[in-house]
Amino acid sequence: MSKFLQFRCDLDNFIDELKYKIENNNKKVKKLLTQKEPNYANFVKPFEMMEEDLEEFFTPLSHLNAINNSEQMQEVYTTALPIITEYSTLLSQNLEIYNIYKTIFKQEADQLNYEQKRVLELNIQNFELSGANLDEKTKKRLQEINISLSEYSNEFSQNLLNATNEYSYIITDEDDIKGLPQSEIENAKFEENGEVKYKFTLQMPSYIAYMTYGQNRKIREELYRAYVSRAPQNADLIDKILALKYEMSKLLGFENYAQLSLATKMAKDEKSVLNFLNSLLDNSISQAKNELIELQQIAPQKLKSHDTTYYAEILKKEQYAIDEEEYRPYFEQKNVLNGMFEFLHKLFNIRFEKVDEKLWHQKATAYNVYENEQLRAKIYLDLEARESKRGGAWMHNWQSHCTNEKGEELPASAFIVCNFAPSSETAPSLLRHDDVVTLFHETGHTIHHILSTVNENEVSGVNGVEWDAVEFPSQFLENFAYEPRVLQMFAKHYKTEEILPDIMIKKLVKSKNFLSAMGMLRQLEFSIFDFQLHTKLYKKDEVQNLLDTIREKTALIKPPKYNKFQNGFAHIFAGGYAAGYYSYKWAEVLSADLFYEIIDEGIFNSKIAKKYLSTILHKGGSKSMDILYHELMGREPDVSKLLRLNGIK
Repeated sequence: MSKFLQFRCDLDNFIDELKYKIENNNKKVKKLLTQKEPNYANFVKPFEMMEEDLEEFFTPLSHLNAINNSEQMQEVYTTALPIITEYSTLLSQNLEIYNIYKTIFKQEADQLNYEQKRVLELNIQNFELSGANLDEKTKKRLQEINISLSEYSNEFSQNLLNATNEYSYIITDEDDIKGLPQSEIENAKFEENGEVKYKFTLQMPSYIAYMTYGQNRKIREELYRAYVSRAPQNADLIDKILALKYEMSKLLGFENYAQLSLATKMAKDEKSVLNFLNSLLDNSISQAKNELIELQQIAPQKLKSHDTTYYAEILKKEQYAIDEEEYRPYFEQKNVLNGMFEFLHKLFNIRFEKVDEKLWHQKATAYNVYENEQLRAKIYLDLEARESKRGGAWMHNWQSHCTNEKGEELPASAFIVCNFAPSSETAPSLLRHDDVVTLFHETGHTIHHILSTVNENEVSGVNGVEWDAVEFPSQFLENFAYEPRVLQMFAKHYKTEEILPDIMIKKLVKSKNFLSAMGMLRQLEFSIFDFQLHTKLYKKDEVQNLLDTIREKTALIKPPKYNKFQNGFAHIFAGGYAAGYYSYKWAEVLSADLFYEIIDEGIFNSKIAKKYLSTILHKGGSKSMDILYHELMGREPDVSKLLRLNGIK
């Protein structure tokens, strides 16, 4: 197998290099188009690898833009976006290439394997969804829309990052930090002019700490207000993004953007999605109301949005005698990581070996990944929060497993990014259990990508997987973060090395579905809002009015008017989830169904787990997930398993 790429990104020369590569690619395309008898081997494969090479060059820039943001980075990335978008759009609209793909598919159908057929099918669909068969005026307008959308999405994300980094709340009164764990107090502590002060920010570890433990209600409200009203300028960007997506869908022959989005997903139509979401809502609402009554009973005043996290922690301790802070010493970041690797070794016979490699930050690490003792892939981890880093957690694929034109096997690689509490020379990074779940989730995405054995890069790993199925492997893996046999592999005290006691494990597992119906309603609110928002053109106040209407059923505590959640909804306005946020719940049905099958087989001796490796992880996007899931389970997914997983009866 060929060597892995070395991580590099020369900001000073990036734009020149990008232009050179694009110019070179355009020359290659012209040469490919002059061939007298184009076929899969002499046309499609070189075309695929040309695009893979450009993607591999561009990915380090987009990765660094998210995790090491700086003024120079912003400038280079902002300059690069329209260049790469224009190139990609023109290519995706090239009628000559589109017609050649259709001809090859027709003439070689009998000789092609299912991976190659899938490449052609998806490419033909993508050409049509890019307007390749439309007139030149329409194609030009679609090109302009794509460039504008990429710029607006980047601006949306940058506004959010800037707003998050610019805010801080300084506490000088010791009474206002009462109730916070000592580790959080130490993280917030600083000295100014000889006076000890405490700084809380909108970075997730800091924000969540005060919202969970901070006893001063006014400070909680102030932090909450700052968080939910971030980046008000994004409201104008939302209007622009929605208008452009609506126009794009109309130009491509769809009634709305939701229809365009569903063209590449498992869900059949708008009605199927909304029926699915509303069915979950109907099944969850009664239990959620009872959960809120329980929560209200322990609060001295009527609950408001900035109270729920604080009183939920109190109720959790009361009901389960569980204190999140008591668990954190057992979830030291390195122990969790190594334990998760051990679990994956036992389940799938994959092994992770740390590599000494200079990366973009001293906290970033690299690991070679072996399957059955054969080197298969490489992963890069960047797990701790810092100011230059976008909030949240994600997997970013880099190389894709495939064979090139010469038949050489090329490896896969990917990045895992999280925002855990930072470690220091004197203190380790201690995770909340939610962080453990997040790490398992993103690793689920990662192994889906890197363990692919597919030879065509465009359908290898997560490439080519329907958007509403791509969360399936990640959600499946995260479920094991609550399994006692798995927890015992890594939950050990970082000082004493004592394994997390059985009684604490039982409490944790028991508390898994604490307020789960309220949590379900929150996710359904996001999903229904996103999907309905893209079923017609909403403008200005109509966006807020739609959200308010949905909240009448989903929000059991009415949010304050200053809550402008949509201005921070990066998943749909700066990510790929527009009219697709429902995917989390759609895929969760698959993950819950499979999870219980493996639990019933005893986890480590599970035959279905091995079949999952060979059917889902190895095959990537080479077949529709609909087909792969039937190959795996031999039946339709069982929706009731999702409610069972969430403890909803």
